Amino acid sequence: MWRPGMNFSMLKLAPRAMAVVCSEDELRVSLADGRSLSVPMAWFARLAHASQAERAHDELLGDREGIHWPEIDEDISIAALLLGQPSVQARRALA
Repeated sequence: MWRPGMNFSMLKLAPRAMAVVCSEDELRVSLADGRSLSVPMAWFARLAHASQAERAHDELLGDREGIHWPEIDEDISIAALLLGQPSVQARRALA
C-alpha cells in the first residue's frame, strides 16, 4: 500500500484474475489490468485429464491471486503463469 514518501514505482501490484476459461487445449485467464494469458493445457496434467465439468468448477483464491479446482485439487498462482512456469509434473515431463 502507498505511504507518504513512497513513489509510485515502488508499489508492487499483484496480478489478479477476473475470469478463467479452460478449453481442451489451453487455459485462458483474463486479468484485472486488461491482460489475457493463454497457456497450454499440457502444462497442468490434472487439468488436462479432468472432465470439462471439473475444469469449469474453478474458484479464485485470496485476492484473486490464484485459481483452485476443488474436484482435482489443483492450485495455480497467477504470478507463476506470468512467469511461464508449468506445473512440477509438466516440467519433469518436458525435461
